[in-house]
Amino acid sequence: MMKEGLSLLCKTGNGLAHAYVKLEVKDRDLTDIYLLHSYIHLRYVDISENHLTDLSPLNYLTHLLWLKADGNQLRSARLNELPYLQIASFAYNQITDTEGISHPRLASLDLKGNRIPMVTGLDPQKLISLHTLELRGNQLSSTLGINLPKLKNLFLAQNMLKKVEGLENLSNLTTLHLRDNQIDTLSGFSKEMKSLQYLNLRGNMVTDLGELAKLQDLPKLRALVLLDNPCADESDYRQEALVQLAHLERLDKDFYEEEERAEADEIRQRMKEEQEQEAEPEAESELDQSSI
Repeated sequence: MMKEGLSLLCKTGNGLAHAYVKLEVKDRDLTDIYLLHSYIHLRYVDISENHLTDLSPLNYLTHLLWLKADGNQLRSARLNELPYLQIASFAYNQITDTEGISHPRLASLDLKGNRIPMVTGLDPQKLISLHTLELRGNQLSSTLGINLPKLKNLFLAQNMLKKVEGLENLSNLTTLHLRDNQIDTLSGFSKEMKSLQYLNLRGNMVTDLGELAKLQDLPKLRALVLLDNPCADESDYRQEALVQLAHLERLDKDFYEEEERAEADEIRQRMKEEQEQEAEPEAESELDQSSI
């Protein structure tokens, strides 16, 4: 059955020999892949939708570029360091941790639909190429442990998060998905997250529109999704978001019109003038006291 899935014969070594470099054995009721340790030249492997619990034979595949192991019974994604692995997917297994993932060229890692409660072991010194991390549908209660400065896309929807923390070093992050969590505060966003452009917070528990002021440190934020939060039911929801976040281009599904932008500018200017007027008597009072 394993041999039936082999294809794509390519030259190896000095070019005089050939070897199979692709294996597709999706949904074949496999319970082990021991035979794979003999096919060391494989580069593309799809072993998804089987009954596998052990990936250790893949440790011999030092030419591997692409791995899909979705829908098995894996409890771990741990493998020896594979020097050329670029894309790996372990979605919808029974994985409980993120230990043992240290492939230097890994660019995309998919762990959605598992049972991971906490991110640990993801070493930025080893995962130097990782730009996309998919952790949707796990059991995460914290965003701590995701200290990967090269990361560009982070998917954390459908977990049990109540706040954002420990993401300060993600200076290259452009996309952050936090949909369907339990977040009620927008503390934790840092000016160091200087590349963040798209933030999805749909289906959380943000009640106070004043929380949006905590996103003012994100200089490139252009698209924000807040549907299905209590604050989205406020009558001045769209206007208040633009007043707080002057560079915002899109809220939820709709882009801001020029009229809305002009009105927000007026409100912002009026608020500034009121603050200055309030500050003047205080300054005069301080001067009077100092003269006494």
